[in-house]
Amino acid sequence: MDTQKVIKQALEVSVATKALEFGEDILDRIPGLFNKFFPGKKAIVFADKITWKVAGERVFYELAKAGVPATTFLITDDRFHPDWKYVEQVDKVMESEPDGIFVAVGAGVINDLAKLGSFRHDRQYICVATTASVDGYTSSSAIVNDERGAKINIKSNAPLVIVADSKVLASAPWFLTAAGYADLAAKVTAGAEWMIADLFGTEPIDPPSWRITQDSLKEMLDDPDGIKTGKPESVEKLFLGLTLAGIGMEVAGSSRPASCAEHLYGHYWDMTHHTDNGRPVSHGFQVAIGELTLCAFFDALFQMDLGKLDVEKCVEAWPSLEEEQERAKKIYSDFPVPTLGYEEITKKWQPKEEVRKQLQLVKDNWPEFKAKLQAQVWSFEKMRDMFKRAGAPTTPEEIGVTRADLRKITDYVQLMRWRINLLDLAKRGCFYDELMDKVFGEGGVWEIK
Repeated sequence: MDTQKVIKQALEVSVATKALEFGEDILDRIPGLFNKFFPGKKAIVFADKITWKVAGERVFYELAKAGVPATTFLITDDRFHPDWKYVEQVDKVMESEPDGIFVAVGAGVINDLAKLGSFRHDRQYICVATTASVDGYTSSSAIVNDERGAKINIKSNAPLVIVADSKVLASAPWFLTAAGYADLAAKVTAGAEWMIADLFGTEPIDPPSWRITQDSLKEMLDDPDGIKTGKPESVEKLFLGLTLAGIGMEVAGSSRPASCAEHLYGHYWDMTHHTDNGRPVSHGFQVAIGELTLCAFFDALFQMDLGKLDVEKCVEAWPSLEEEQERAKKIYSDFPVPTLGYEEITKKWQPKEEVRKQLQLVKDNWPEFKAKLQAQVWSFEKMRDMFKRAGAPTTPEEIGVTRADLRKITDYVQLMRWRINLLDLAKRGCFYDELMDKVFGEGGVWEIK
């Protein structure tokens, strides 16, 4: 793979990100990049307690040494989530610095807060990556928790400039890099579910964003052993894959190229403040269990012959919108945001005639469509092996979740977002319960004992 060629092609289609600097010991490039893209502005080095030590202090030093006006904004809480109170803090900083430009030093939360704050104040920013742990660096949306505590995805601007020092990335704790590996691997089933939505006509595949996200995906994932040992070339390749996924989302204007049902498990755990023995579980490790579960569902799907689907029987059994709303209210009655399922299924539900068309398309095209899905998806066994070698979790128990809980959460996941996923196909085709039994029943990979 020609890395520079891949980067060049991605930047040519990116709307927001115009510079992506890769290499070792390159933090001294930041003042030049800042002056090139933000001449006459003031830098606000935005970091937390950890990222300040990892790279933030060096970034501030380089800016000061080069004569760039700079100040700092540090979140000093030991543990923090992208809660709305931090969005408000970012707003206050930006209001007090009308010429200020964020130089965000960090990964998920820091980058999302800088992204949203910059967007809300009609500015752009620079991101200095500290870990290859998330795919959101270059996405055009920020994921934060609203005032209710619900995880929401808000359209924002991706960073104008990204600086990724491979030495900084490779020095990150192995579990952060393993989390990034799982997050990138999640694009495997996310791509397959996008193919389902494309067949259904709800979210057609966007060729440029598909190419950016998917064309080199499996090559980016081909060295899980190097991820576990912190091999710089492997970590750099992982970061590039995550960055491309972010650009793919930016080009598509949504998270569709890189996120579907597997990520919703993580959203559930975030919104319920799940911990493992009192310790927070990383987004990537949450997604790892979601991804393995989706791989298992696809394995089970491939055992079925949807070419024999009784379309009319399924359509006859299809519930009304009111019935689905009641089901959502019942399932979400004990959830921190009890109206979420109701709101999303109201957007997602479709009338019987539309469901008939979708199921007929599946039935008429099943052999060819199944082959395309199989070419896209890795089996549960293969994905589990890759995760084990990379250091990502391979069982729900490793993140403090029982298999019974995972089964229960799946019902929430199916209702959590309006986006069509594999579980929606199973609901339409009347094989949802069968799918659950194949994965969670006797002999299933997540057998509940």
